[in-house]
Amino acid sequence: MNSELFRILKIDEDVLKKTKVHYSSTQVQTESTFGYKWEMRDFYENEEIKVLQRKWLIDRYCGGNESVMDSWLEGGKKIILDAGCGAGYSGMIFWDKYIKDHFYLGVDISSAIDVAKQRFAEAKLPGDFMRASITDIPIPDNSIDIIFCEGVLHHTDSTENSLNYLSTKLKKSGKFLFYVYAKKSPIREFTDDHIRHYISEMTNEKAWEALMPLTLLGKVLSELKTEIDVPEDIPYLGIKKGKIDIQRLFYWHICKMWYRPEANVNEMNLVNFDWFRPLNCHRHTKEEVERYCRNARLEIEHLDSQESGYSVVATKY
Repeated sequence: MNSELFRILKIDEDVLKKTKVHYSSTQVQTESTFGYKWEMRDFYENEEIKVLQRKWLIDRYCGGNESVMDSWLEGGKKIILDAGCGAGYSGMIFWDKYIKDHFYLGVDISSAIDVAKQRFAEAKLPGDFMRASITDIPIPDNSIDIIFCEGVLHHTDSTENSLNYLSTKLKKSGKFLFYVYAKKSPIREFTDDHIRHYISEMTNEKAWEALMPLTLLGKVLSELKTEIDVPEDIPYLGIKKGKIDIQRLFYWHICKMWYRPEANVNEMNLVNFDWFRPLNCHRHTKEEVERYCRNARLEIEHLDSQESGYSVVATKY
């Protein structure tokens, strides 16, 4: 508990004991969802998927050029806050070899923080961890060099409020890296919320079982290896003309059914569970993301826009 980082941030054991994890009604369910998800290590430790995931992260945050990270981390030992770290999955993959030369602090509202500690220990990586809400972290303002918040802000009660709060913890000229979901086509948006509502009263175990037939359908659609040619744009459904695989057509415009040939069925179901299960699951437009950053005094340096969401690298001014 008496780590070098905690001494720097003036955090002692008594402060941590007094820290309360605050839950709204939707956060209770969302916290339970991710605590349950990250316990299932057998379903996300696929090394082949990790390699693909790291490439995806480097492409989105660094424009495919990993050397950009060196410029973020130059000038001495930096404090990296992984806000909503879960089991440390994305943090370990993205920061990889850099962790040992800097301070890593993982914060999460759920019991997944214990899984993160275990995974870091197994990998022989240094890191400090704290169970707390990312909107109530007992660290000083203006104390963090880099905030990494991969796919977390949209699972809080308010993406905008959470971004504003975390920005106060960032030093001037510090970097804020985050990813939030984009709004999808209208049918997909309706279907997503319909399924989320349908499984909302179930236990995590029952919700997992309920999503498996959906996952299997996505697998079958992908294995058809059938491409269709949409003759004209259908703007009111968000569908553009051109060739598209039938599974991708369903995925982007009708219902999320995640599929990768490198993954087994349980690994695919885990991704679908991650999407449909949490009640807090906000989706945003690019204009909203840009406005949120301006209001949080964050200047966007890089914004990667994809159908799935927006990855942002911003600097606090």
